[in-house]
Amino acid sequence: MTNAETETDPPGLPAPPPLGTSALPPGTYEGRTVLVTGGGSGLGKAIAAEFARLGAGLMLVGRTAARLEAARRELTEIGGARVATAACDIREPAAVAGAFDACEAALGSRPDVLVNNAAANFPVPAEELSPNGWRAVVDITLTGTWFMTREFGRRHLAARTPGSVVNVGASYAWTGGPGFAHSAAAKAGVKNLVETLAVEWGPYGIQVNGLVPGLMPHDDMTGDIRGALARAPRQDARQPALRVGYPRELGWAATFLASPYARFVSGHTLVVDGANWQRRALVNDPVVPVREQLGRGRFGE
Repeated sequence: MTNAETETDPPGLPAPPPLGTSALPPGTYEGRTVLVTGGGSGLGKAIAAEFARLGAGLMLVGRTAARLEAARRELTEIGGARVATAACDIREPAAVAGAFDACEAALGSRPDVLVNNAAANFPVPAEELSPNGWRAVVDITLTGTWFMTREFGRRHLAARTPGSVVNVGASYAWTGGPGFAHSAAAKAGVKNLVETLAVEWGPYGIQVNGLVPGLMPHDDMTGDIRGALARAPRQDARQPALRVGYPRELGWAATFLASPYARFVSGHTLVVDGANWQRRALVNDPVVPVREQLGRGRFGE
């Protein structure tokens, strides 16, 4: 190391290997089927891509048929992956069962792996959160995850076959999420499902784990997230890693958790955020109420 190097800012965590690199041996998921909810865009699509690189057949589930079809075409180009889609409202148990039936019909087998990535969220002060807003987020994020997981479990239990569930969570399941009371409560429930079902279904060969992403910018981010990032530039400098994450890093973690190499890992939630959620300052910054952070005036005005 030269003197010039010692005088620069800390370099942070190194960048990951390039897109297209796999974290596991080629063919790890050959002959296996992976169902990903919210797989038509964003982090769900990035997760699906890494399973595809390893030979998996994919069932993408989401609410928008056009988005699913676009993702299907894109992911099919990764090693000639077999990709099917099913438009589905995961809040409806009958629709969930239909998506599993469609998977078996299109790909020839029940899913070996279920990735529960679908969720809903929007920032709002708790006192302004409407009943409909609460229900929409909790019903998709928690209840939908439960319906998908229950259907997966029931089919594997009936067939006496092993399986793997990966629930995409959020770090505010531990810490609380000011401005996101609905989502934080739902994600806490999702994390609890991981821990409960890992014990309950372990004797039957079904492992259940959680996966929490940090800030991983991508083209499908919602307008409110884009707006929040625009109000707080230089996100790299705001992370202990001194960089944001790459969606493929979440995909690599998902493929590991569901792989034969992680069979003894169950009931665990893996956080992929460069330690950002554990960050603490020696001196706390001044408190800015959530209403002010969201540009709201006094309540009722």
